[in-house]
Amino acid sequence: MSSVNETSGTELTPPIERIPAAERREQILAAASVVFGERGYSGATTDQVARAAGISQPYVVRMFGTKENLFLEVLARALDRLITGFRQIIAEPRERGDDEIELLSARLGAAYVDLIEDRGILLSLMQAFISGHNPVIGAKARAGFLEIYRMMRDEAGFPPEEIRGFLAEGMLFNTLLAIRLPDVYDDDEAAAELMRCAFRGKLDVVLSATAAAPAEHAGTQTPQQ
Repeated sequence: MSSVNETSGTELTPPIERIPAAERREQILAAASVVFGERGYSGATTDQVARAAGISQPYVVRMFGTKENLFLEVLARALDRLITGFRQIIAEPRERGDDEIELLSARLGAAYVDLIEDRGILLSLMQAFISGHNPVIGAKARAGFLEIYRMMRDEAGFPPEEIRGFLAEGMLFNTLLAIRLPDVYDDDEAAAELMRCAFRGKLDVVLSATAAAPAEHAGTQTPQQ
């Protein structure tokens, strides 16, 4: 509600509520995950991230510095969400038996698909994984990928062959999202069949999350820092 300056008689604009820095940081990283996930590292700009977050581009630069630093923070956030979620599941009590690995793999796979509800996480991970040529981003992506492998081997007790299959399926999930296959689910029988096979009991989660997300349209702007 506005107030009136009793001396001048002019109406005063109420102060804008300040958002805590940690909350603002998460807001920017969430927006950046979507922008980088949709456009890739080279195609995204800090200005696009700022507009997606509803703030000014200079503010993004002040908080994160370069576009590379921002992308590395997006990657770190995505890996942290993934690894933390996996570790919680691995730490839960479970019955021992011949099908123990299979059941745990199914639970971890379901948790991986659930990450799609935080738009951009899976796609930004994929963008990092295909940036191996970048000496900085590639090094961080490799380290994160190997951390996931070691966690599944050393903490979950998966044999290498089981991990290979699990990681390959995860990359399939990312690919289906990257090519926007959910967009044609209702129109293409082959797309629907593949998605049912890939996502199984989590198909509704995927369709709901992708339907709720507004389509990103790549512009013709020149990438900038």
